[in-house]
Amino acid sequence: QVRLVESGGGLVQPGGSLRLSCAASDSPYLTWNYDMGWWRQAPGKDREFVAAIKWTEGQTFYTDSVKGRFTISRDNAKNTMYLQMNSLKPEDTAVYFCAALYSCTGYECYSSDYEYDYWGQGTQVTVSS
Repeated sequence: QVRLVESGGGLVQPGGSLRLSCAASDSPYLTWNYDMGWWRQAPGKDREFVAAIKWTEGQTFYTDSVKGRFTISRDNAKNTMYLQMNSLKPEDTAVYFCAALYSCTGYECYSSDYEYDYWGQGTQVTVSS
């Protein structure tokens, strides 16, 4: 049974930083074999792709609006994915979700929400002064 649990959201001032975590498990297996991504949804807006990572190779994908500000990474030993968010802007305010999929190729695939098989519950990020 796949389980994804996000943490690390909160309130931060513009220009500040936050690090989100997504702890993944696939009981009863000990190893994690899914690629993962971060998505976000602001009030009244559609869910938006943020970033993704190929779990084994570490290849990453980002939407243009976060390039140079956000960094996605993973810790294989802990089965945990991270999103380091720097230079945060009010428009980054949203509920952030982590998601997992078994296999994907290329940016178009990773940025399509229907490709993802599992989703976490989300964590709120609010950027405001």
